[in-house]
Amino acid sequence: MDPIANMFAQIKNSVAVGHKDCLTPFSKIKENILAILKEERYIQDFKVEEKNGKKNIRISHAYGEKEKPAFQDLARVSKPGRRIYSPTDKLPYILNGLGMAIVSTNKGLMTDKRARKEKLGGEIVCKIW
Repeated sequence: MDPIANMFAQIKNSVAVGHKDCLTPFSKIKENILAILKEERYIQDFKVEEKNGKKNIRISHAYGEKEKPAFQDLARVSKPGRRIYSPTDKLPYILNGLGMAIVSTNKGLMTDKRARKEKLGGEIVCKIW
């Protein structure tokens, strides 16, 4: 099982039925991905909650005009069975720059734009548009 892909499925499913938030199990990488999504305004907010000794993350979805979600799709690129790596000059442009990719570099998780600016390549974790 892929916990990041499971988180993305939970987000997409809860947005599809119109929920304001969803709950997913905690991990540091999920927290870092959500921090980037919040910074880029694809989600409204997230909070780490602890209940009965287990940590969860509550994700508040961002909606725009006419209650449309802030993103159309959120997809996992590099999977546990097949890792996708890319050098700086080959980082993908998602929808010609309208979307973004999250890249895991040796300096942490960052957007594809920031990775190009800092001339870093790495594993392409996901893409969102």
